Amino acid sequence: MSMGKPMANYAAAKRVGDFIFMSGVVAVDPATRRAVMGYDQIPDAARDALGGLGYATGQMSVDVFEAPVVAQSWFVLERIRQIAVEHGGTMGDVVKLVQYFRRLPDYALYNRVRGLFYPGEPPVSTVVEVSRFLPGDDVLVEVEATMYLPLR
Repeated sequence: MSMGKPMANYAAAKRVGDFIFMSGVVAVDPATRRAVMGYDQIPDAARDALGGLGYATGQMSVDVFEAPVVAQSWFVLERIRQIAVEHGGTMGDVVKLVQYFRRLPDYALYNRVRGLFYPGEPPVSTVVEVSRFLPGDDVLVEVEATMYLPLR
């Protein structure tokens, strides 16, 4: 799955010494430039993993409420994982996350998804509620990351 490049004129990540700073990542499909809003917009393996957490139930009356933030959470964290790999690291090297939410209660759903990417100890974390994001009101979560990867 291609998660794309930044949609504006900025770097997705920049190395400064032993640190790699990642720009905020939102769950926008690069082909359509629209926010990911459901489980049908993420890979089957991701849906299966989310099903193991009790998400992606197949019950419309449940999924319609959870799918946007859960699918976006997976998409954003997977993109951060990909950026880490592109720079020679892993999610274990990502030591700090700053997580922004349109609705702070969505953090609880996101936090469970984050556990898929950090099965052991989670990274240092900051959580902030904001009023809106670019590129639109369908974006519910944005995450920026810092990776520690000593120069070799």
